[in-house]
Amino acid sequence: MKKVFLSLGSILLMGTLLGNTAEAAKVKIGMTVDDLRLERWQRDRDIFTAEANKLGADVVAVSANGDSDKQMRDAENLISQGIDILVVIPNNGDVMGAIVDQAHQDGIKVLAYDRLLTNSDVDAYISFDNEKVGELQGKAIVEAMPKGRYFMMGGSPTDNNAKMFRAGQMKAVQPLVDKGDIVIVGDQWVKDWLPEEAMKIMENALTANDNKIDAVVASNDSTAGGAIQALAAQNLSGKVPISGQDADLAAVKRVVDGTQTVTVYKPIPKLAKEAAALAVKMANNEKLNMNMTVNNGYKEVPSLLLEPIAVTKNNVKDTIVKDGFHSEKDVFGK
Repeated sequence: MKKVFLSLGSILLMGTLLGNTAEAAKVKIGMTVDDLRLERWQRDRDIFTAEANKLGADVVAVSANGDSDKQMRDAENLISQGIDILVVIPNNGDVMGAIVDQAHQDGIKVLAYDRLLTNSDVDAYISFDNEKVGELQGKAIVEAMPKGRYFMMGGSPTDNNAKMFRAGQMKAVQPLVDKGDIVIVGDQWVKDWLPEEAMKIMENALTANDNKIDAVVASNDSTAGGAIQALAAQNLSGKVPISGQDADLAAVKRVVDGTQTVTVYKPIPKLAKEAAALAVKMANNEKLNMNMTVNNGYKEVPSLLLEPIAVTKNNVKDTIVKDGFHSEKDVFGK
């Protein structure tokens, strides 16, 4: 057997080359987020980034601040930086669908995170069962107010998820409308999910209906928060059942205080960690374990959909607090 002797210089050179190879193989994830001004997306970004780092990937995350044109420019810039995978939380799923072809031209796959990229060849989608989210919202309000005058407050009209929430909400509400127990006195969608827009819409609805609104089906916690401000100004806060989702801390406190009836908790840590693992697998061309497909108007998109949970004051401790999503001290002040 021949003995091979390597000089110290050769060993150091090999180490350098191996190090460079390892560095070159590191996955670089580009992440464009609709609006990091919202608490929800800050949490997603932070958990996603931490998990991706654990898996040996780097993340470059940018915020579009609710501007579809800026988001398109941001995504194009990320592609030019030589990313391996593009993760998109779109402001407008239809507009941002155009980025998919651009990414594919550079050999970059695209993962739609929590909001679907519509009418595009997007590679994969991860979210919660959004119709189920809406159904949980509608069911909670119907149980709290089975008869009366309802106001439907949709989310952003450019967000495909908002349409899915509405489809789920109507599964619970429509049968009672057909029966004559519920009358829908107003139905509006909230630009960019902004609470100040929701407050204006609710103020106008209350004025138009002489404050005779018995329940509000609001599609997330920020819109619920804006609506509750308008209700409070008319001494109706806590008297009119209202839904939400995302389990924002302020909303969870409102649920505990009784001014918001329900928030739908979508375990964000699970979503963000699953998404990070999915992104790394996609970048490495590994097999994906998806549980269904969702039609985006162009194709059946391989999808991983997680289960949402309705949270009322009765199960806050057993869900949100137990999972460590919010601490008991933060929620209850003790």
